[in-house]
Amino acid sequence: MTKPIDKAFAPLIGSSASVLVLGSMPSQRSLSSGQYYGNPNNVFWWIMSQVFGFEPHSDYAERCQALTGKGVAVWDVIEQCHRPGSLDSAIDKSTVQANNFEVFLRQHSSIKTCLFNGQAAHKLFKQHLGKEFLLQRDIATECLPSTSPAHASVSREKKLEIWNAALEKALAI
Repeated sequence: MTKPIDKAFAPLIGSSASVLVLGSMPSQRSLSSGQYYGNPNNVFWWIMSQVFGFEPHSDYAERCQALTGKGVAVWDVIEQCHRPGSLDSAIDKSTVQANNFEVFLRQHSSIKTCLFNGQAAHKLFKQHLGKEFLLQRDIATECLPSTSPAHASVSREKKLEIWNAALEKALAI
């Protein structure tokens, strides 16, 4: 019996992105809604709205435009995998296929900072691309607390503080 394979989204990117936010793989709720961070309990859009001054519950296309207009791109480490459920711990590692970052970064050479949305994304990236991959391309990295509701040990206010500082540094806003 073959395992069902989930396919991630295309990158969310504008014409002059300098920051790339990398998650692991969209949750089942995000996949079914067709939206990055589609679980309303995930604080990603709330954090971005606080940092960049837009309405967190506005239309998805408007939120995406607000983010990409500020030079922030969103993507995931994994292009496809089998994951029953939404927890990163449920990802079947034998089915993981990473996105093609070699081509992506060649096409988007304006990216200078990569912010990992949680430890899982950071670990998966290192496993599939190596820990020196971004450094060799002179791209700064930082692993931030996951915006997922599964990462509840850090309050959303503390997450906002940490993410805001990282984005301010990366974008010099």
